Amino acid sequence: MNISVFDPTPCTLGEGPLWHPGLNCLFWFDILGKKLFQNRDGQTRQWQFDEYVSAAGWLDDENLLIASATRLFRFNLETAAQETICALDADNPDTRSNDGRADPYGGFWIGTMRVDAGQDGGAIYRFYKGEVRKLFDPITISNAISFAPDGKTACFTDTKTQVVHRVALDADGWPAGEPEVHVDLRETELRPDGAVFDAAGNLWIAFFGAARVGCYGPDGQEKAHFPLPAAQITCPAFGGPDMTTLFCTSAAVNDDGPAAGQTFAIETDVKGQAEHQVKL
Repeated sequence: MNISVFDPTPCTLGEGPLWHPGLNCLFWFDILGKKLFQNRDGQTRQWQFDEYVSAAGWLDDENLLIASATRLFRFNLETAAQETICALDADNPDTRSNDGRADPYGGFWIGTMRVDAGQDGGAIYRFYKGEVRKLFDPITISNAISFAPDGKTACFTDTKTQVVHRVALDADGWPAGEPEVHVDLRETELRPDGAVFDAAGNLWIAFFGAARVGCYGPDGQEKAHFPLPAAQITCPAFGGPDMTTLFCTSAAVNDDGPAAGQTFAIETDVKGQAEHQVKL
């Protein structure tokens, strides 16, 4: 498979890649840099914020729903206008948002964590029809929020546990039952970060510190893995004209390698899912 640098802009902590199906472009964040990036037709654009921003879902061709350290807000891509939708851990100055993704029902799942990555400092929430509900806690480093193509299963991880869990969803997209082990990495040195399902139900996981992304089948077993030029790979997202390009963000924090923090593209032979629309 062909692996290339999609965007060389170095991010201190690249995260949250999102292929916008209406605009046909990639968005991603530098959490510690408090920035949002867009690369469209090879041209990179960026927005600077005054707080940590980490993940987004698309509302329409003009607006994103963005998760920050204190809230979820609507962001207009043309005017940069911001409209707070709801608070998110706003009363806790020690936490920030981390991994997040829209679900097949129009909801938005978002994880939080301590800024210093302290033990059990975060949780995973879901925003749906104007309500924010805490789903899972305590979580140290929330990651791998992703949704199977049948819409019946969500996955997530607390990176430090080295276990990616799956949980069944009800007819409105809320967890139904207790989480179960989906991918167990406790006998390895691998630390799961962000993840995304392809259209066939395989889970693609970024591994922070391992310079790789891995593909795991519906049975939770590894099917393949691919090396990347940076050590700290943070999150994958499918996109491109035919949804077969796997974009991967990375982090330069504590890594002085020449490719650290860049965003990569892997041309695959599998098809991804289009990112779901958030419905306010």
